[in-house]
Amino acid sequence: MLETRKRFHDELAALESEILGFGERAALAVEKAVEALARKDTALAEDVIAGDDALDATYLDVENRILGLLATQTPVASDLRLVSAIMHANLHLERIGDQAVNVAKLAKVTMDLPTSETVLSHLQEMGEVAVRLLRTALEAFARRDAELAEQLPEMDDPIDRLNRNMYREVAALAADPLLLEWGIRMNVVSRQLERVGDNAVDIGELVAFLITGQFREFTDASHPEGLEGQATQP
Repeated sequence: MLETRKRFHDELAALESEILGFGERAALAVEKAVEALARKDTALAEDVIAGDDALDATYLDVENRILGLLATQTPVASDLRLVSAIMHANLHLERIGDQAVNVAKLAKVTMDLPTSETVLSHLQEMGEVAVRLLRTALEAFARRDAELAEQLPEMDDPIDRLNRNMYREVAALAADPLLLEWGIRMNVVSRQLERVGDNAVDIGELVAFLITGQFREFTDASHPEGLEGQATQP
């Protein structure tokens, strides 16, 4: 019995380690996708797109191993929280990988279009903040640091602000049809990077769940006021 539990905890530790590695690879994919966009680097964009197969394989591997654990073990409450957190973080990271691919694909299809340095600089800023958010969320997860995790929504504010303003910047390009075409695609890039930030914040919420056993959204658009102290069971 003790040996069985040891194998269970060893596998749980291995899964957590794999998730942290998965997260860093997803962060690198976002970095490379934004760099490909800024540099008009087709080879780099294609590298991000091709690399998604490996990210998907990791997602499926983690998912299958979690199902195997649940099928063969009966986790106690704290272990079950970690299993659930790993499972949800795995999904968020797979989505971030997809969002990096979407940025890379948009970089490829706009290679021959003119660009706006202002819009491009704002997208680069969004990418930098999004990657920083993700790495901070992963650090909070690894350290079980609730205070660090709760900093994520404030760190996410610049991405949200830039995303909200992006349509105005794109509309200002209307005098040049080709530039406007590029700008419309960049509005989609902006949305993808905003979603990377949201997924990072969601991973931060899992840290609070791991520590307290209660799930609480750090931000809630339907209840913008009075969130402090609200908690619901997942």
